[in-house]
Amino acid sequence: MDPAERFLNYLTVEKGLSANTIESYGRDIQKFRKFLQGACQDINSFKREDILSFISYLRDSGNQASTVARNLATLRGLCKFMLMDGLLKEDPIENLLTPKGWKRIPRIIGTDEVSSLLKKPEGNNLSLRDRAMLEIMYSSGLRASEVVNLKTGDINFEAGFLTLTGKGSKQRVVPIHEQALSTIKRYINESRPVFLKKKTSNYLFLAKGGKPMTRQRLWQLIKKYSAELSVKISPHTLRHCFASHLLDGGADLRALQKMLGHTDISTTQIYTKVTPERLRKIHKKHHPRS
Repeated sequence: MDPAERFLNYLTVEKGLSANTIESYGRDIQKFRKFLQGACQDINSFKREDILSFISYLRDSGNQASTVARNLATLRGLCKFMLMDGLLKEDPIENLLTPKGWKRIPRIIGTDEVSSLLKKPEGNNLSLRDRAMLEIMYSSGLRASEVVNLKTGDINFEAGFLTLTGKGSKQRVVPIHEQALSTIKRYINESRPVFLKKKTSNYLFLAKGGKPMTRQRLWQLIKKYSAELSVKISPHTLRHCFASHLLDGGADLRALQKMLGHTDISTTQIYTKVTPERLRKIHKKHHPRS
C-alpha cells in the first residue's frame, strides 16, 4: 500500500472522517499524483519544489483560490502523515502560505429571492419532495451531503429539531421551523410512499425507485429552480443565506457556530462580513446619535 492509500486509510479508521470527506481527499491526492507522473516524479519522493510547481499549475489552470487552498490543505495532511510514518525526513510544505481568498465572502441572496425559490417546486410528488428539501436547507443550514443522508428518524417533529451527523461523524442538534416541518410532513404522507412503492428505506428523501437522493441530483434540481428565477446559486448558497439572515436578525455568533457545525469560530465569522445591513443595524442600535 503506497503512502497516499495508507493516509486515506488512516483518515478513515483512526480519524473517523466521513466517506464524502475521504473521497474529496482522494481526488486531491490523485490530481497531485497525476501531476507528479507528468513531471516524472513519484508520490513517494516529492519535494517542496514539486508542491510549489503543483500550486502554480492549479492557479494557471484557472482554479479558484479556495480550490488551490483545499488541495494544499490535503497535501499538508499527507505530509504530516508521511513524517509521522517516517517516510519524510522534513516537511516540504512547512511555512507554505495558504493562497489568498481562502475565506472569500460567500454568495448570498435576499429573503425575497429565497422565498421565491422555495415556492418554485409545485404541482406533483417530485415538486413536493423538492420543496421539502429546499425548505429544510434554508430552515436549518444543512450541507448538501447532510440533506441526502437524512434519515426519517433524524427529525423530532414534536420538539422541532434535527439530529445531524456532519463532518468527522460529529453529531449536532439543529432547530427546524414550523413551515419546513409542515412541508416535510406533507411529503412523508403524500409523496414519499409513491417513491417507495413496496420497498422500505430509512432515508428521508428518495429518488425514483425508492433509492436515496444523491448530491448530484440535488445540485441539478437547485440549478434548475434557480435558473427559472434567473439567479445563480448552489446548494451551499442556502446554507450561506441561513447563516447570514440569522445574523442580520440578531442571532448570537456562538449559537450559529453550533448550528452550522463549525469547529472554529473564525469559520463562522466570515458571515459577519457578508452584508452591510448587519453593520447598519449595529450602528443604529449602538451609536449615541442614531
